[in-house]
Amino acid sequence: MPDIYAFLDQHKINYQRFDHPAVFTCEDADKLDLNMPGVSIKNLFLRDKNAKRHFLVVISTNKKADLKALSQTINLSKLSFGSPESLKQHLGVEPGSVTLLGLINDPNKEIEVLIDQELQDKALQCHPLINTASLVIPAEDIKKFLEITGHATKFIEIPERA
Repeated sequence: MPDIYAFLDQHKINYQRFDHPAVFTCEDADKLDLNMPGVSIKNLFLRDKNAKRHFLVVISTNKKADLKALSQTINLSKLSFGSPESLKQHLGVEPGSVTLLGLINDPNKEIEVLIDQELQDKALQCHPLINTASLVIPAEDIKKFLEITGHATKFIEIPERA
């Protein structure tokens, strides 16, 4: 697994690091009350009906994505969560550690990235491939990271469950 800190430093991607006990859910992270800057996000690792296409969907933690509406938005018949094995294969992380930064483990650019448009100009809180720390990365550095990894990224309105 690549050293995420070496990668970020090599490419001059700015971040603030916050170490904390392991968190497996957004609720676990909220309980820590770390008072970090930036937007707390959740990363959904999804796949299409036939597991031919994989997606990383990034939304704020206070939003609940409507997967049925999202699948219609991106012209697919169905979206569901990817398996832990597929997550490990594509992003090199375990459930509970899903992160935008896992894209460094996808050199073939098989993951399609969908980021909620409300996050486009915000600093984001991201796990550094493990769930025992969080990094706050400014918006311009998130965009730089995505350019360097070469992942096609769409900033779209992610539909919310009622």
